[in-house]
Amino acid sequence: MPQPVNTPTGTLGSTEVHSTGLSETFIAETADVADPHLVGPGTRVWHLAQLREGAVLGSECIVGRSAYIGPGVRVGTRCKIQNHALVYEPAELGDGVFIGPAAVLSNDTYPRATTIDGRLKTAADWTAVGVQVADGASIGARAVCVAPVRIGRWACVGAGAVVVRDVPDYALVAGVPARQIGWVGEAGHRLVPDGDGWRCPVTGSAYAEEDGVLRRAEQ
Repeated sequence: MPQPVNTPTGTLGSTEVHSTGLSETFIAETADVADPHLVGPGTRVWHLAQLREGAVLGSECIVGRSAYIGPGVRVGTRCKIQNHALVYEPAELGDGVFIGPAAVLSNDTYPRATTIDGRLKTAADWTAVGVQVADGASIGARAVCVAPVRIGRWACVGAGAVVVRDVPDYALVAGVPARQIGWVGEAGHRLVPDGDGWRCPVTGSAYAEEDGVLRRAEQ
C-alpha cells in the first residue's frame, strides 16, 4: 500500500486543487470529504462523492460521482471507483482495482436495524467485516460482494454477480451466487485453452494451472 500525501480539505463547498509537484489532486466542490483523510497525488474525487473520516486513497485514483468510501477504508494507487459505488468499511483495495458503477462492498454479515430487545442498533452492537480486493481485480457494475470475502489478484467479478465466497486469483466469476466460469488474464480478457495451460488472446501471455490455482507461466 502506498503512502499518499495529506491534503486537508479546508472548507467544503469550494472546488479544491492541491498541487503536489508531481500532479494535482482534485476534489470537486460538491464532494463531501471528512477530516482527517489522506489523498494521494493525482487523485480525483468527483461531484457528490463522499469520503468518510480516516479514508486513505493512493495516487492517481478516480472516485466517481456519488460514490461512497467508508471510514478508514484503504485504497491503493491507480484505482477506479465508479459512479454510485459503495465501499463500506473496513474494505481494503489493492493497486489498480476497478469497482464498477453501483457495485457494493458490504460489511454486515447479519444485518438488522434493531437489537433483540428492540433498540436501534449502534456501532457498539455489531462488528463490521470487510471485503478485500487484491491488486488488479475488477468488480463489475451492480455486483455485490458480501463480506467477509477476498477477491484475488486480477480476478474479475461479472456485472450483477453476488459474491459470497472467496474468489481465486485470475478467476472469472458470475451469477447469483457467483460461481467461477473461467479465467481472465491481466489484460482483462478471458483466457483460452493452450495445450496444458491457458493463454491470453490479446497479449499472448501464457498461464499455468495447477490444483485449481492459476499463475503466470515462466517466461
